[in-house]
Amino acid sequence: MNAQTELQILQGLAGDIEVALDQPATSHAAMGTAIICHPHPLYGGTMDNKVVQTLARAFVQCGWRSVRFNFRGVGASAGTHDEGRGEMIDMLAVIEQVAPVGKLALAGFSFGSFVMNQAVGSLWPARDIQSLTFVGSAVGRFKGEQLPHDLRPRTLVIHGENDDTVPLSEVMDWARPQGLPVTVLPGGSHFFHGQLQLLKNLVIRHLHAAS
Repeated sequence: MNAQTELQILQGLAGDIEVALDQPATSHAAMGTAIICHPHPLYGGTMDNKVVQTLARAFVQCGWRSVRFNFRGVGASAGTHDEGRGEMIDMLAVIEQVAPVGKLALAGFSFGSFVMNQAVGSLWPARDIQSLTFVGSAVGRFKGEQLPHDLRPRTLVIHGENDDTVPLSEVMDWARPQGLPVTVLPGGSHFFHGQLQLLKNLVIRHLHAAS
């Protein structure tokens, strides 16, 4: 992502987990740690996905340390795809090793939002989750869990109007019972082609409001 990106190998239940860490460019301590989950590994999703990197840049710009990691079987991460179950376990293992204490922000794109959603139940309320960011949320194909009431005001949901991978109607059906606002990018596709800067700005605005 940049010259300062630090690559690490952590240990999970299935073996190695490849991780990329970026620190904010500030002399002050980071606001906390942002964990960002990438899209479906069976369809080319990796921690270097452009949307995932855009999310990482947004968090770093707002003073957060960003942590991306490859799901099982991707890059240098060991294991095989586990339909979200093992991926969530690995996410929790990453958090335990890179941010065992302190404030957390969680973000996920597509399948990654599903993994993140599943992990919330294991983290909250023991961990101080400051922010949740769902982008292109795969809440139809994969069961989207409802969020704890106290986390809903800290949640940003962004979706493309013309997403042909996850229809906007599925996200609305998930968000409606929870009273979650959905930010719709007009004309946006699943991968937000030509709209990454807008996506970044929306996340930055959300983080500033939540701080």
